[in-house]
Amino acid sequence: MGEQNNNYLLNSSSFDNYAKEYDSWYDENKEIYKLEVKAIKKYIPKSEKENEKEIGLEIGVGTGRFAGVFGIKYGLEPSKSMADIAKYRGIKIYIGVAEELPFDNNFFDYILMTTTICFLNNPIKALGEIKRVLKPNGRLIIGFIDKDSLFGRFYESKKDNSKFYKNAKFYSLNDVLNMLNKLNYKNIIYEKVKLKNNDDGSFVVVCAEI
Repeated sequence: MGEQNNNYLLNSSSFDNYAKEYDSWYDENKEIYKLEVKAIKKYIPKSEKENEKEIGLEIGVGTGRFAGVFGIKYGLEPSKSMADIAKYRGIKIYIGVAEELPFDNNFFDYILMTTTICFLNNPIKALGEIKRVLKPNGRLIIGFIDKDSLFGRFYESKKDNSKFYKNAKFYSLNDVLNMLNKLNYKNIIYEKVKLKNNDDGSFVVVCAEI
């Protein structure tokens, strides 16, 4: 792939230092994790051929909590400490960033990004790279916290003191839809998911095709 721009790796240091703490969040917040998994699962494509699986990639695979559940074979992750945990969950890991994907053109049937877009230094470039490595009519699934939602406002207010979100840039649903439209993604649909009873649909799943 060649040398990567170090600027794209700036957000990974906290995850390197606190990978186990990050991973434990899913055990401590099982109900929210289950809701997110349930919301994403319906958009993970299934092969029409028996005994054949669609080839998937999770960008920002982290510790493999989502890729492991969905049987996604490939994961991309800038943090080595996080990647080591994901490897333990059986995922084939590539160290890298979304803006410079180390994969051939037209390789994947689908790509998942869960709570990753807020950490990208250049989401437009990343979405362009995703189009490059997806097969024709390939699918992109993005799960994220809407910055205008209950959880989004909370994370935004606390991020300066957060180990993980200090360098994050949160996006609204409209922000994400505008980015996808700018790059001519098609068949865009979305779903808002309430993470608590008083929530207004903080977790959003957007599904688009190329």
